[in-house]
Amino acid sequence: MRIGLLRNEILSLCCGLLLIAGAVEVYAQSVPDSADKVQPLLVGAQVPDVSFKNLDGSSFNLKQKASEKPVILIFYRGGWCPYCNTHLGQLQKVEAQLVELGYQIVAVSPDRPERLAATKDKQATTYALVSDSDASGIKGFGIAYRMDDQTFDTYKNKYKIDLEEYAGAKHHLLPAPAVFIVSGKGQILFQYVNPDYKVRLHPEILLAAAKAYAKK
Repeated sequence: MRIGLLRNEILSLCCGLLLIAGAVEVYAQSVPDSADKVQPLLVGAQVPDVSFKNLDGSSFNLKQKASEKPVILIFYRGGWCPYCNTHLGQLQKVEAQLVELGYQIVAVSPDRPERLAATKDKQATTYALVSDSDASGIKGFGIAYRMDDQTFDTYKNKYKIDLEEYAGAKHHLLPAPAVFIVSGKGQILFQYVNPDYKVRLHPEILLAAAKAYAKK
């Protein structure tokens, strides 16, 4: 009798795990249509095994880089976004302190490498800017959403912002702006995701979080 009950419990647990795995796979395949529907990875999760591109087109593997030094990972919408540019500039105010704590700063956007160079020159950043033009990173972190056709057309025709040209791709995917602190073991120690692209994590709050998780 007890063996039968135990067997049923194991079967129920396995079914539950399959359902969770299925839900994750479905999310990865069907990106939401708005930033307020994203499902970001939570604290404690392992970062996905994703690779970005450096300005010169070479590969930037996140897990490998994190194993060398913990990462402050910034996801922004692109060099065309004024709120993103302001945020990138603000990060420079605490960059030296973050580096002293043992972190490397990596800012990720869907912009192709050629576009990243223009952003780096404009912002005069000294930390890394990398390209996620195929959107694999933002999908892996669960922060990707698809811009609707009407908004895409408005950006392109009214504001002269062609997201396809910036990314070099037609996926129309953007990240909900986010900040993750990743340990040397590839574990998420801290995350901040806000679907409102006008609201960003204040640099001093990031610095306080970085101090709390330094060397963990």
